[in-house]
Amino acid sequence: MSAPSALIHALSCAIARPSAPSFFAPIYHHHSILSFPLRSTTTTTPPPLRSRFLASMASKDVAAAVSVVVDDSGMDAVQRRLMFEDECILVDEQDRVVGHESKYNCHLMEKIEAENLLHRAFSVFLFNSKYELLLQQRSETKVTFPLVWTNTCCSHPLYRESELIDENYLGVRNAAQRKLLDELGIPAEDLPVDQFIPLGRMLYKAPSDGKWGEHELDYLLFIVRDVNVHPNPDEVADIKYVNRDQLKELLRKADAGEDGIKLSPWFRLVVDNFLPKWWDHVEKGTLEEAADMKTIHKLT
Repeated sequence: MSAPSALIHALSCAIARPSAPSFFAPIYHHHSILSFPLRSTTTTTPPPLRSRFLASMASKDVAAAVSVVVDDSGMDAVQRRLMFEDECILVDEQDRVVGHESKYNCHLMEKIEAENLLHRAFSVFLFNSKYELLLQQRSETKVTFPLVWTNTCCSHPLYRESELIDENYLGVRNAAQRKLLDELGIPAEDLPVDQFIPLGRMLYKAPSDGKWGEHELDYLLFIVRDVNVHPNPDEVADIKYVNRDQLKELLRKADAGEDGIKLSPWFRLVVDNFLPKWWDHVEKGTLEEAADMKTIHKLT
């Protein structure tokens, strides 16, 4: 059981079961804060030190669970589930796996700054046969960077066997195939994993608001396919294909603050540092020549 699940389980036990240990008292509201006072029902003598310690720890755990629920009470139910269920792959700056952590913790700026949490990610750039790039606008319910325009699909390989495979970057490719189905409804058979071409890796950090942000080692995957798209509204607010000139106009509007257009920071980094020359290779059919998977570009 993950830490947040364990805390919430402790909370539910304290509330629902009359046989809970005596140091759990009924929950009451006091100045809009949920409180968990300690009490003894058997004696007025202070309990032994060990009992008091356990009671204190239990109260802190339940309070922490309540804090999670209260602080994130406005979070969309689907996004909340993914935040707690998905385990991201933690890496060092050389892209070596060092552990795993919940998606929730990986995107808390407090944790990112205090523990230097860095997780593996991917960004897919899908072009059709007219060499137009498919963009998506992230849904309003996304925890980080809601309603911004970005590349075709941006997400994380998870800490699972199929997405930890380093050989030929198969783990990241498997994750990309999975998320393109989840977000855009593109069947896996329309996106063979060997058709994703890894062109590079970049490391960046970007706050979204005062609480959430990104700190990612991002694999940049390109693919040229004609596909049918069926966006998942929990993930995607809108989509559109753009040619080079249309992308330039989108960038101009974002820079000028027109029409409320915003771009994701990772997409902008790719646009400013790599996309024009890589688009040339898309049109020439020479993407493999552009690949540089040895370098990890540290960008800000």
